[in-house]
Amino acid sequence: MDVFEAISRRRSIRKYKDTSVDDEKIEMILEAARIAPSAANRQEWKFIIVKNKKTREKLVEAANGQKFVSEAPVTIVACSTESERIMPCGQHAYTVDLAIAVSFMILEATEQGLGTCWLGAYDEEKVRNILNIPERIRVPAMFTLGYADEHPHQRPRKHLSEIISTEKYENP
Repeated sequence: MDVFEAISRRRSIRKYKDTSVDDEKIEMILEAARIAPSAANRQEWKFIIVKNKKTREKLVEAANGQKFVSEAPVTIVACSTESERIMPCGQHAYTVDLAIAVSFMILEATEQGLGTCWLGAYDEEKVRNILNIPERIRVPAMFTLGYADEHPHQRPRKHLSEIISTEKYENP
């Protein structure tokens, strides 16, 4: 599978088979994060691999009651070990860095035949408490991982002409 095929095949999976994920596949997914680019190559991140069913059940409450969080055999929590750095463009480096790393991980998971769902609905403080994450550590992303037990169709996408401008910003 090439990168574009992985991008095209990726779907948000909310129904998983009750099948564990081989450690070798998880390691390849983590390797994708390890080699992902980061601002000034600082790699200010830590990834928590949650396999324990009871812990995943606790994460359901932190994830606004999304039950599939406990049904997926793995949840990966992306943590920023340095959250104050602002890049010259004005953006916090950790949000960009972790978005890149998690995107790489999700594409590698797709390559490995696994499904994922990037979680945006969760209470960061509750996640911190459940996983014993220090207050100074931010949790900008987390996602479920496992073998899909559904095959959703691709959702509609805007046409390129609606999202591209040449040389300067143009209102539609």
